[in-house]
Parts: sequence; C-alpha cells; structure tokens
Amino acid sequence: MNDLNIRHMRPSEIAIAVDWAAAEGWNPGLADASCFAAEDPQGFFIGELDGVPAAVISCVNYGAQFSFLGFYIVRPDLRGRGYGLKIWNAAIAHAHPRVIGLDGVVAQQANYQKSGFAPAYANVRYGGTVTAPSAPNSGIVALTEVPMALVEADDATVFPASRPAFLRAWITTPGHVGRALMRGGRLAGWGVIRPCRTGRKIGPLVADDRAGAETVLSALLASAGGGEIFLDVPAVNRNAVALAQDLGLSPVFETARMYTGAIPPLRIDRVFGVTTFELG
Repeated sequence: MNDLNIRHMRPSEIAIAVDWAAAEGWNPGLADASCFAAEDPQGFFIGELDGVPAAVISCVNYGAQFSFLGFYIVRPDLRGRGYGLKIWNAAIAHAHPRVIGLDGVVAQQANYQKSGFAPAYANVRYGGTVTAPSAPNSGIVALTEVPMALVEADDATVFPASRPAFLRAWITTPGHVGRALMRGGRLAGWGVIRPCRTGRKIGPLVADDRAGAETVLSALLASAGGGEIFLDVPAVNRNAVALAQDLGLSPVFETARMYTGAIPPLRIDRVFGVTTFELG
C-alpha cells in the first residue's frame, strides 16, 4: 500500500468532498462547500496518493464537547486498501475527546457500531414534486429578520452543541432562503430551503408543533415556486413523518443518527427536517 498523505483541506478543496458526495448520490446543496468551513476550518481532511485525492472526511468540532463526522468517502477505485481507516483515524483524533455524532448509511452502520457509535434513531429522506402553495400565513417573516440570538437558542433545543458561525453562514448564504414563524413575539418555527444538485432541500425545519412546521414549510415552498424537494425526517417524530407523507413525498434514502457517548437531552419532536447529514 502506497503511503497516504493526510492533511487539512484548504477551504477551496471542500468542494472536492462535496463533488464526491454528489457522485455517491447524496445530492448536496449548491453552496454547501462555502458554508461548511465556517464553524471549524480544520475539520476537513483529504488523503492523497502522489498528490492526487484518494479519500476525504470531515469531523467538525462544535465547541469543546461535541463533533460531527461526515463526508467519509474513499475514491471507488481505491477502496479495500486501508486508506479509509487511515483517514478515519485522523478525523477521530481531531475530535478527541469530544462525543462524536454522524448520520450513517445503512451499509456502514455495523462498522460504525464496531467503532463505538451507538444508533439513536433513523433519519429518512423523503422526496417528491410539490406545487407552490398560496401566499404564506400571517406571522411569517424572513429568517434574517429574527435576532440570531433567538435562532441560536432555538437551535440549542434540537442540536447537541452551539454552532453560531455555521448557522449564520447557513442562513445568509446567497441562494439559501429562510423563513420564521413568530407567535406572541417568540420564535415558534423556522427553516431554510436551498438549491441542490437535484431539486431543493429543506433543512433545518424546526417548530413547536406540526401546524407551525407546516406554516413554515408552506412559506419556504412559496419562495421556491414548488418543484422537486427533499426533506430529511427523524423517523421517531411521527408528526414529521406524517407531514412528509401528506405532502406526497416518498422515502428515497435512510441513515441512522449515531453517537459515541451521551449528549444533552434534545427535542427531536421539534425536528421536522434535519439541517444536513454532513454536519448535523
């Protein structure tokens, strides 16, 4: 086996991981690469053979307690030679001693369990074509009009760590559209829709209840004019599953959210759409 040279990606090289993810059928967003380095620029790794990319992975540190692993891909013609394990170990070392989360594809979940990851629940990607709804209901505002402190506090109810830099990038990146539902002066629901290699993805979609999620979702769809959409739904949130099904969406992909240790209690009942399988 030739020596694999593992190093941190330069920001411009994150696009390599995104392109490889697209080739695997993961359908990343068009502007994902520009957002992903915001929280932890050192969390993206590339393995090279004679200067040519052979493997990629990310393990983004969110503060001192939590990290999220994604983009674990070895070039198809080089699989089975041990390169994946080498770059995996580099990513895990970057996260140490943090608890690590990931969204594991079905084929790899047993291997992740051998590495100390325990399944928490399934995430199911639903997809289909929808018609643009009528004008959104009252109470809907642009997400950029909501103070970031409110968004960050609400995100903390559904994600294991604070991630202000990532949220700011995700919400303000050109092409990303965010909408929020205000009830009595408080944030009751919010979400982002973004263009992807195929159609658009909605994520996150967070709300106090199904009615709020549906209101935000309608506003996001109205902004996009309908078309092909994808929504990644925690299978344990029955209201979220019902919402996706009632839209006429069908399951197209499944992962398992997995962790290496204990995380703070989360309100998964408020998660109607996962932000991203790559960064959590």
